[in-house]
Amino acid sequence: MAPILVMGLGNVILRDEGLGVRALQRLMERYALPHNVEAIDAGALGLSLLAFLDGVEDVLIIDAVHSGGRSGTLVRLEGEEIARAEALHLLPQDVRLHELIALHGKGGSSPQRIVLWGMAPETSEPGLELTPACEARLDALVDAIVQELRSWGVDLRPLQECQTG
Repeated sequence: MAPILVMGLGNVILRDEGLGVRALQRLMERYALPHNVEAIDAGALGLSLLAFLDGVEDVLIIDAVHSGGRSGTLVRLEGEEIARAEALHLLPQDVRLHELIALHGKGGSSPQRIVLWGMAPETSEPGLELTPACEARLDALVDAIVQELRSWGVDLRPLQECQTG
């Protein structure tokens, strides 16, 4: 496993609840990830995510965040802010991320940095498409993720640049 893990979370059959997975897909369509970055479509894996944390130094999570803000509003949470958001039920997971990280830490080392980038959803009604408000902001979310990873020293290059150069 690579030292940096990028996880897209969410349920793609519940419209905006799947935006973490959709954002990860768009990131992968547009950028070549270096060998030290592993990206996984974690969907709603719950405790199964423990296996992906071995050897990981940094974790970037992408998910819907029920912040009460207007749908499409971008949200960045780090460290303990994620635990507070979970306590307030702002994140849709059945398994709490901070508990998962703590559980993993009991058997080994915990990641040094955990950042969550997300967006306020409009609906979690059944459906395969994002709402127009979230779809319109998906590129902004991907851009924020790219900037975050670059601030960590990750050399993300557009796929088109890699294919022509």
